[in-house]
Amino acid sequence: MSSEKNSFEKKMQRLEEIVNILENEELGIEESLQLFQEGMKIGKECKEFLKKLELKVNKILEVNEDGTLTSEPFDE
Repeated sequence: MSSEKNSFEKKMQRLEEIVNILENEELGIEESLQLFQEGMKIGKECKEFLKKLELKVNKILEVNEDGTLTSEPFDE
């Protein structure tokens, strides 16, 4: 998981760089489009990573019939 976390953090950092470049620099349409496409790809990958984490959290914190939370280890 730590390598996935590092990868996620690197992707988020790159996404911030792309946004800053697109907001603050005068670029040609082709370069802007390439950066936009890269940003969209990274955004999709990050969203998928977060969705997996959400599923893991939901699995760990399932609600019992009586309304109490049950904590179960998540096996990958």
